[in-house]
Amino acid sequence: MRKTWLIFSQAVTVAVAVLFVVSTLKPEWVKRGAALPAPSVVSINSVAPPVSLPTTSLPATNSSVPQSYSSAAKRASPAVVSITASKVTARNPHANDPNFRRYFGQQDRQEQNQVGLGSGVIVSPEGFLITNNHVIEGADDIEVMLTDGRKAKARIVGTDPESDVAVLKIELDKLPSITFGSTDNLQVGDVVLAIGNPFGVGQTVTSGIVSALGRNQLGINTFENFIQTDAAINPGNSGGALVDANGNLLGINTAIYSRTGGSMGIGFAIPVTTARQVMEGLIKDGMVTRGWIGVEPRDLTAEIAATFNLPVKEGVLITGVLQNGPASEGGMRPGDVVLKIADTSVTNTSQLLNAVASLKPKAPAIISVQRGDKALALTVTVAQRPKSQITAQQRQREQQREQ
Repeated sequence: MRKTWLIFSQAVTVAVAVLFVVSTLKPEWVKRGAALPAPSVVSINSVAPPVSLPTTSLPATNSSVPQSYSSAAKRASPAVVSITASKVTARNPHANDPNFRRYFGQQDRQEQNQVGLGSGVIVSPEGFLITNNHVIEGADDIEVMLTDGRKAKARIVGTDPESDVAVLKIELDKLPSITFGSTDNLQVGDVVLAIGNPFGVGQTVTSGIVSALGRNQLGINTFENFIQTDAAINPGNSGGALVDANGNLLGINTAIYSRTGGSMGIGFAIPVTTARQVMEGLIKDGMVTRGWIGVEPRDLTAEIAATFNLPVKEGVLITGVLQNGPASEGGMRPGDVVLKIADTSVTNTSQLLNAVASLKPKAPAIISVQRGDKALALTVTVAQRPKSQITAQQRQREQQREQ
């Protein structure tokens, strides 16, 4: 018995020693034989609890926002044309002088042509076009080219330098025409497309947004109420179309702010309401009828208001009144501050000019003014605005503006 116990104890000692050596040198041999947990049974009718995983919040996609404006471009582009305006210049008067010919050579041509490029928009199937006055000003020959390759000579229906709008007419069959849009609900941030012929490379469509509304006091036109956009507008785009995301006409591209001559993301367009009003007046009467009261206005500043102890901080100061003019006959005096023209509030000279211009000539209008500490309502019989001449300073700005 003792011998058996000795053998058993030796066997156990050897086994423990072997287990210790194996677990120290090859522990995976010991784990390999470990018992596995029993598999869990899930009913096919039960629903597994949701697993919480980290997620990244993405902005909701507005399915109503189009990813492409090709339909708007296709709708509006056929009505946008390229305009080539040529001006004939007389031969140099010294061309027959032998000394002149000695240094400058024989001048065989009796005339030379100056060519300018711009754009225009067909607004009716009858062939009426809207463009900028500075595109065709002084031109002796105007040629219009459509996107389908057709060309036609255009005649001038009328021009309005004060708004920089001109109306042309061409005689062709089956003319495409653009659809007039509305600027009443136009907001900063709305998508717009600019269509024209920049640098004469051919019709080009650029996109952007409305950057600002009602831009004025830029010194570009007499009457300013521009739509500002960052859609690329370059020389040659003048007179082209600014359209909305549906291809409807919102404005006529007119000018850019640039230090290089190219687009810097600041372009200006005449609102379609102004362009259409001018167009209808030129077609119907050959001129634009605007109201006029005969005053010299100036913006009211805080310093001026404090100097005269005025109770108002906004308005337009009248520094001069034409003797026997409409405003004078209505009782307006220098020093009055105009607050309202009819029902339109005015805070600067541009707003006053636009408000007065929209009045109907020979009709009475109520003008609210502040005279010292008194608020007055003057009745003024509006006259028709006389045709103004463009000053040399305005002509210089025209030359600096994109054509």
